[in-house]
Amino acid sequence: MFVLENGAKKGEDPRLQAISQAIRVVPHFPKQGIMFQDITTLLLDHNAFKDTVDIFVDRYRDMDISVVAGVEARGFIFGSSIALGIGAKFVPLCKPGKLPGEVISEKYVLEYGTDCLELHVGAVQSSERVIIIDDLVATGGTLSAAIRLLELAGAEVVECACVIGLSDLKVRSKLNGKPLYILLEPRQLENGY
Repeated sequence: MFVLENGAKKGEDPRLQAISQAIRVVPHFPKQGIMFQDITTLLLDHNAFKDTVDIFVDRYRDMDISVVAGVEARGFIFGSSIALGIGAKFVPLCKPGKLPGEVISEKYVLEYGTDCLELHVGAVQSSERVIIIDDLVATGGTLSAAIRLLELAGAEVVECACVIGLSDLKVRSKLNGKPLYILLEPRQLENGY
């Protein structure tokens, strides 16, 4: 357990052990070889969930952040809570067709195809300082699209943050120099899964 910031190992926060243990690991889901990090069990543990949000709030409280953008869908859970904690507005970044009204879009490539994120026109104003929140980063493709989308809208993306992520430099290279803050590495099961 650790907190990573741009690849540098940070001092361990004693809350991280409980947060890590609250995340269920589901082997071979949704397909063979994937170790799915299920945050729904973290949400069932109100102390671990609160500690997770509090760590992010402590980090961003004094950084003059005006917008917290959450990536659909689990980024909404953490992002909206963090926004309340730091006194910022919350902006959802959604999959196509989920937002009513006029939107701007950004397509991105996945391992198995393409996807798209959308943002309401006018949801962010020029030069607003934004953090992007998601539950997990694996390849960085979704976060990269979120950065491009928010910058297209005129926002200043300050940092991306995830509860779980790999410290892989390939991920960071996709983020156009934006810092990536990660609370935990993906947990493995005791029996080698």
